[in-house]
Amino acid sequence: MGGRTRREIYLGEGSGTGSGSQHLYVNMGPSHPAMHGVIRIVAELDGETMVNADVEIGYLHRAFEKECEAGPYNNAIPYTDRLNYVSPLINNFGYASCVEKLLGIEATERCQYIRVIMSEISRISDHLTCIGASAMELGAFTVFLYMIKAREYLWELVEDVTGARLTISYARVGGVKADLPDGFALKVLKAFKETRQVLEEVDKLLTGNRIFMDRMVGVGALSRAETIAYAITGPLLRAAGVSYDVRRAQPYWAYDRVEFEIPTGRNGDNYDRYLVRLAEMEQSMRIVEQALDALPGGPINVDWEGRAIDPASYVDRGKQGKTEGLLLIPITLSPNLAGLERPVHRAVNVADKRVVLPPKEDTYGSIEGLMNHFMLIMDGYGIRPPKGEAYFAVEGANGELGFYIVSDGTDRPYRVRCRPPCLPPMAALPRMIEGEMVADVVPTFGSINMIAGELDR
Repeated sequence: MGGRTRREIYLGEGSGTGSGSQHLYVNMGPSHPAMHGVIRIVAELDGETMVNADVEIGYLHRAFEKECEAGPYNNAIPYTDRLNYVSPLINNFGYASCVEKLLGIEATERCQYIRVIMSEISRISDHLTCIGASAMELGAFTVFLYMIKAREYLWELVEDVTGARLTISYARVGGVKADLPDGFALKVLKAFKETRQVLEEVDKLLTGNRIFMDRMVGVGALSRAETIAYAITGPLLRAAGVSYDVRRAQPYWAYDRVEFEIPTGRNGDNYDRYLVRLAEMEQSMRIVEQALDALPGGPINVDWEGRAIDPASYVDRGKQGKTEGLLLIPITLSPNLAGLERPVHRAVNVADKRVVLPPKEDTYGSIEGLMNHFMLIMDGYGIRPPKGEAYFAVEGANGELGFYIVSDGTDRPYRVRCRPPCLPPMAALPRMIEGEMVADVVPTFGSINMIAGELDR
């Protein structure tokens, strides 16, 4: 705020222009459509020029960290969905990986590849939303429709895998909820082909568009030194020319086994941020295609009696004591549980009874499996990492998304802390818009891609 107090900005005191100051003090948000109902900017204006700004956040605070500390470790998964709700899979996997680090366990090879695949599909969805919404706020409504059309292709993939589109709760400590469905790779290639066509159309509509360039080039710029000083990561840092990416700097999961480039800009302005995100979507598709090609296979499902039976019949036989050979018979699970059969279960989850629920065949067909299941979900039991602390960072759509967890040896975390990637850019927003026109606030704010669930937590 340039050394001025909040009171001075709100009341117009100390502006340096004397008692006859013509500076105007205006609230942008939280009800302004471009502020999404969750951000308030108290702007000091000299005509149409932004002299000072005070950004107020917290309108969507929901005590995410304390909620995570109130229940068992896996209970936090749905809460992580609501951080960056445009790319929730990345949040899911980042949190689960932090707990796994506490436990000293590592996900299976297949699970690591699945996490990479689903994270990159989420990243593309996030960038599509960011560019589409930002373009719409500048008047390019056609671009918004095109981008949402492309996002729909990807959300259908997410729905096929997780059963939901937005609040997916797909990750588990030690693995994932279920394996990829049959024919998934072909669906991905088809969706990517259609997405690339959309991106080509948007590139023609926007990238060289004179109106778009006038609104974006040189606007909202941060220098390389300023960007680093604000601890900004992700597309905004790379737009300033710093090729830092958590996937490359501190490889995790299977990112060290795929080839990809880190797009960077030079000027650190809104236009470079747009170009970086546009290029990152192609790199994400490239990563997914490589991961699908290298995806390790899981055990093959062998039908012991030549047929599968439904869960109800399976349970009835177990209750009657007819358990001979029961654990070798596959179950035809309902769609919401498909992908959890025993052979698949071993491929996507760690072989550790302390962490992972047993496959449904074991739960339904043996007292040991049932006991294991109960012990993991009963209050006071569950997942119990040893005393200690861990931090795990992933490359979210907006930058470094980190989780810090402290364990006191019980079945629920003693402390959970989230490093939200869009908080540092929001702290730098007054600096970005200072000296710019009022109309420039909208594209600059859009270039940050602020997601309030992640920002406020």
